[in-house]
Amino acid sequence: MKLTWGPAGPSDGIEAPYKVAITGIGAVSCVGIGKDAFWNGISQAEVVGDRHIVDFDPSKWLNPKEIRRTDRFNQFGIAAADLALADAGEFEVNPDMAGVMLGTGIGGLESLENQVILQYEKGAGRVSPFLVPLMMANAGSASLSMRYGYKGPCESTVTACAAGTHAIIRAAKTIASGRCKVMLAGGTEAAMTSTAYAGFVNMTAMSNVNISRPFDRDRDGFVMTEGGAVLVLEELEFAKARGARIYAIIAGSASNADAYHITAPAPHGVGAAGCMKLAIEDAGMKASDIVHINAHGTSTPLNDLSESEAIISVFGSDAPPTTSIKGALGHALGGAGALGAAAAALTIEQGYIAPTANTKNVDPEIHIDVVINEPRKITVGPVISNSFGFGGHNGSIVMVPPE
Repeated sequence: MKLTWGPAGPSDGIEAPYKVAITGIGAVSCVGIGKDAFWNGISQAEVVGDRHIVDFDPSKWLNPKEIRRTDRFNQFGIAAADLALADAGEFEVNPDMAGVMLGTGIGGLESLENQVILQYEKGAGRVSPFLVPLMMANAGSASLSMRYGYKGPCESTVTACAAGTHAIIRAAKTIASGRCKVMLAGGTEAAMTSTAYAGFVNMTAMSNVNISRPFDRDRDGFVMTEGGAVLVLEELEFAKARGARIYAIIAGSASNADAYHITAPAPHGVGAAGCMKLAIEDAGMKASDIVHINAHGTSTPLNDLSESEAIISVFGSDAPPTTSIKGALGHALGGAGALGAAAAALTIEQGYIAPTANTKNVDPEIHIDVVINEPRKITVGPVISNSFGFGGHNGSIVMVPPE
């Protein structure tokens, strides 16, 4: 991983003095809460139906007063962080050397909508004095900082569907520079309100049959979901010294922009291809080193085709096996990249790729090796996880097995 890039990109940049390990994974999703339930859920060949997280009980993590003062997206982030820290095991760290980077696409939309209705029906005097902290996008990262007493950098990324990935990238760079020893990083979203749903339906982005089937010839749009994931990132030697289990090492990353359209990807996925190339170069690798791609794969006609074209552009006709966990989950918007990164790290640990749920017949215009029907064993090696968001925001992370 490079900390600075020269005129030719990462190749002539300055090498980071520290390596970054993933030591804890927490996930809150419609197919399962907790790392193991999440992995088992995305390993299914078929997942349909409601993508709300119906079994989420915030009282497991928050008292009644805290529940009233935190939006659902924030509750997901707190739960995922607690799960990730429990997974990482106990450690002591200087609070000044620990921080938080948490992404979201929208923030506290449910709270905002509820209070707008309340103001309209009963007057301004009935609006909650906690509305602002309920709805603000940075509430998720701020809540984690205060909960654990972490006094290092505490920031939020709001880059649509790439927000979680960008948060992890920023957190990894923070550790790689020596600024922090520990970072909580990820993304969370709870935007399944009637208004948001109507907006996506009216822009014809949603599936008419409520089935997410990335890269399938019959895909007709995405299915909205909610949830998020948080990773515990540690400086590698710090993690080794305490005997931590290490899922993977973040070897490289990249972020760029399509500079093309507010919702549509750049033609032929040129921005996505550029992002993947930069991430692989940042890791000091060649495209042929990558053994698996965790795709953005939203199940929309344009996104899946353009991403497949980007993959062919980078990897050639012999591209590594590719999966999209959005077949199982649906699209968690600002939480999607973090869930994808969690899946990529677990792929390295488990040694097999979860299938792209619901995809039965890969689109003949998509010339990549999409993993479908059942999990597939792989030779463990470097993997890349992609996120591409509305507005042309692109992010890619390269992970490698632990040393």
